[in-house]
Amino acid sequence: MEFDYDLFVIGAGSGGVRLARMSASYGARVGIAEEEQIGGTCVLRGCIPKKLLVYASHYPHEVEDAKGFGWTFGDGALDWPALIAAKDREIERLSGIYVNLLAQSGVGMHAGRATLVDAHTVAVGERRITARHIAIATGSRPSLPPLPGIEHAITSREALSLAARPARIAVVGGGYIAVEFAGIFNGLGSRVEQFYRGAQILRGFDDDVRQFLAAEMTKQGVTIRTGASVDAIERASDGTLGLRVGGALAGPYDAVLYATGRVPNVEGLGLEAAGVALDARGAIAVDPYSATSVGSIHAIGDVTSRPQLTPVATRDGGLLAATLFGGRRIGADHAWVPSAVFSQPEVATVGLTEARARDVHREVDIYRTSFKALRHTLSGRDERTLMKLVVARDSQRVVGAHMVGRDAGEIIQGIAIAIRAGATKAQFDDTIGIHPTAAEEFVTMRQKVADQAG
Repeated sequence: MEFDYDLFVIGAGSGGVRLARMSASYGARVGIAEEEQIGGTCVLRGCIPKKLLVYASHYPHEVEDAKGFGWTFGDGALDWPALIAAKDREIERLSGIYVNLLAQSGVGMHAGRATLVDAHTVAVGERRITARHIAIATGSRPSLPPLPGIEHAITSREALSLAARPARIAVVGGGYIAVEFAGIFNGLGSRVEQFYRGAQILRGFDDDVRQFLAAEMTKQGVTIRTGASVDAIERASDGTLGLRVGGALAGPYDAVLYATGRVPNVEGLGLEAAGVALDARGAIAVDPYSATSVGSIHAIGDVTSRPQLTPVATRDGGLLAATLFGGRRIGADHAWVPSAVFSQPEVATVGLTEARARDVHREVDIYRTSFKALRHTLSGRDERTLMKLVVARDSQRVVGAHMVGRDAGEIIQGIAIAIRAGATKAQFDDTIGIHPTAAEEFVTMRQKVADQAG
């Protein structure tokens, strides 16, 4: 059978674009469809714009810290519209780069929503397009719970493009998106209260990291209310918002940001008609080679239950391209994936938490330190840094590294190479540190934490 394309990709985010470009580089005829702007969540309404706002939110602290080093600056003022306009210009530039890369790769671009018709056919509007292989890379979106007044809430998507900075904002949720936006708005001058129904923020992260970050965020002025389940959002006659929490009304707020989870974009794709199976989470079920239950249909990125990280999606897109058209069958490997939370202070981690390591390896050695960074000996800021190594006692392999502090993501990226390569604690110890840096603490920790597990 003659197909219109060798591969048709649904969704032009980071993963879909990488898959399309790499497949085209192997000589495949590739088409891609996108119903919104090309670039996906990361470029348009996730990692990139969020990080730009994180940078913006750091400046007030930098100015405050400068006083300890002899600098004096006048009162600053944030021009919110100018910040958002600058962010939007950069997003447009990046989206344009993606469009040009696809065009230069010879990928056929189709504007509109694509849906599955059958195992080898997609519909884009009224047009039917056939392909030997179809890949779904439609990502995920924020989810909102069905509670009274939820229509008054915004999500991370709207938070990146507000017309004005809210003077008072409630952030509901305890995951990485919630703590990142709490830090952004706090740094930009908003009064921030964060509500989380669990016992501590950042569920799934190392317990020391969770407690340490919560304490540091509190010192910076974020009010964190744990064990707080929101029952309703109420709008007052003056337009302000309140949260009904356990019978009491918290507020008033100028905005309520919900960051309580994301769901895969699977609705209305025609998956059921095509026979594509979903997993228990409602995401597309895939094997290590990104194949679905239908042989000709594949899926990558956040529409699956793989780690919800852009580098994972792009890596898996490249691997799928190699498997389909590059003559190499390579399965996805999601062990030792590093990640960062651009909270304030920053969090970064690779490998196992202490709790998980005790489950897997039973006996572990823990090395942990916290300290005031050198810059704050003059700045006077009450901010500390946490570093932690988790070591399997029998092999002495370092199986986890965790950090809370300035540039944590930059530091853990390098540590991740060593951990993925199987480095032992002795090899960390034998490595010369760079002085004076915070990073050197990862190779100078010698004193084990007393093993309370016996």
